[in-house]
Amino acid sequence: MIYYLLPAYNEEANIGRLVSKIGDTMRQLDEEYMIVVVDDGSRDHTVEVAESAEESAHIHVVKHDTNKGLHESLRTGIMTFLQLPTSDDDVLVTMDADNTHEPSTAPAMIQLVRDGYDVVIASRYRPGSKEVGLSVGRRFMSRAVNLMLAALFRVKGVRDYTCGYRAYSRSAIERAWRAFGDRLIESTTFSATAEILLKMGKLGVRACEVPFVLRYDQKGGISKMRVLATIFDYFRMMVRVYRSPVRTRAID
Repeated sequence: MIYYLLPAYNEEANIGRLVSKIGDTMRQLDEEYMIVVVDDGSRDHTVEVAESAEESAHIHVVKHDTNKGLHESLRTGIMTFLQLPTSDDDVLVTMDADNTHEPSTAPAMIQLVRDGYDVVIASRYRPGSKEVGLSVGRRFMSRAVNLMLAALFRVKGVRDYTCGYRAYSRSAIERAWRAFGDRLIESTTFSATAEILLKMGKLGVRACEVPFVLRYDQKGGISKMRVLATIFDYFRMMVRVYRSPVRTRAID
């Protein structure tokens, strides 16, 4: 079974189109799936739009009473995935809920996980990739951060450390949670995405990438990233990852 994790905050303008495309993609694959929407205290109709766009049987909603941020939504989604009656063959696909990630890339990612990879990343830095509608400033920032992370924390097979569009094997998620627990995500900004990968890298995960087209031109609404806070949090996160011990623990 394929699980899609969509952290969402005020995404009523985007999430309906995304979940409809996920449904179309999965029906072509003829495989069971569930879309886990973590509603991060939205003040609009994000949940209602998501549920109306796809059969309710495929939607599992987890709600935060208040807006807690992407890091908390990812933590909630991962914990939910681990607590669901999943099996070793199941795959978790994480995507942004703003309709900038095309689900048509997911089948290739899922297949690579089934072929034995722990993490498969939809990369903006592979031949055939594009970034449509992204500002020059955001492109520069993304490349600078990724070059720095690659230089300091090389994970074999990875060029794009910050893209949140990924497919994970269940065993890799479980192993990371056993090793780090709540410390798997300690960031308080968008740097949480990179933190997960870097800490998995300390466990020796097998990773690879596929090219994809980032469709920022399809995004409705403004970006929720606080640029300066995110930059500072990346530096704090890197120090934590460098110092972070790896321990084994039970999954609650």
